Amino acid sequence: MPGHLASIAAGRTVYRPLAGLLGKASPHGGLEAVWITRRELLRSRKWSPATMAALKVAREAVAEAGWQAQDLADAVVFLGTSRGTAAGWIEPWPERRAFPLMAASNSLHSEPAAAVSIELGIRGPWQVQASGCAAGLDALGMAALWLDAGLAERALVVAVDLSLSPALLDSYAATGILSRNNRNDPYSPATSGILPAEAAAAITLERGHHGAHPLFSGYLANADAADAIGMPPGAPGLVSLLTKAREKFGAPAALCPHASGTAAHALLEPAAIRQALGEGTLLCPLKPWTGHGIGGGGLLETAILTAFLRDKRLPPALAGLICPPGLAMTPGALPSAARIFKLASALGGKNSLIALQAPL
Repeated sequence: MPGHLASIAAGRTVYRPLAGLLGKASPHGGLEAVWITRRELLRSRKWSPATMAALKVAREAVAEAGWQAQDLADAVVFLGTSRGTAAGWIEPWPERRAFPLMAASNSLHSEPAAAVSIELGIRGPWQVQASGCAAGLDALGMAALWLDAGLAERALVVAVDLSLSPALLDSYAATGILSRNNRNDPYSPATSGILPAEAAAAITLERGHHGAHPLFSGYLANADAADAIGMPPGAPGLVSLLTKAREKFGAPAALCPHASGTAAHALLEPAAIRQALGEGTLLCPLKPWTGHGIGGGGLLETAILTAFLRDKRLPPALAGLICPPGLAMTPGALPSAARIFKLASALGGKNSLIALQAPL
């Protein structure tokens, strides 16, 4: 996380042509993307690459929280992913020599959650949310519901997607959601699709714990029930979700939008925000900094947002972004206990939202 914050402070992104990862012969070689450069972190004879990424961030989150073995024993694990362990399963992972005995495990979307349980000694249940781009927020929301219900005292929430697999990129391209012009400006009239990224993140939750940390305030979700690919005209599901969130949690000081970069989303999301939350709503788009991490991106964006909230501030917008009419992108002073919304929308019409509160 210090590296993310330093990059944002310096106004620096790490987009590179995918030819640098997939080779010049790749049909996606000219697409700008973001990937984990230390590939050795993802290599293991035992676990799949996505599982290794999940283990890395899980261990970091547990260490930061100061959890000991006795704290972990009864914790629960919620993991969000869109494409699970597809990278390294549907096609070989470079330089990996897997154990044949692990072949069945390596093909399971649930392997990262199981591995976190096994490697960290967590004997509470683990669950997997596979709701596309909403998966990370859904995992966080479901974990919080478990704690609120008194079913656990601690939850480890992990999200991961290694989405830069050639086969996965082929499917995104066939659907027409990949950027065709590398425009990293999700609300620009020229935006043409997503700039994909690998993403892994983990967050710890403790029941009733606040102190100097931001507070998880709540979770809401709904479905468009309209289309497998895009939002229906007027984005009624998104309007309904944001309206309910405002009524339940109060007007937010800012919203971290989904801001995927597809042309339809660039048109429909700002209009829905204006309708539900009003003119002048402050946006903090984070995908221009990180790329679109698919099922892992929402939790990564939440972790970055939470890191800023610890200091009672908001992340700045990447320089040069176009702000939709009637909305704002220049963070001002953030009052104590300010409410912030994080939004995600997934293929298939799933909309999810979490509410965070800055420290008192």
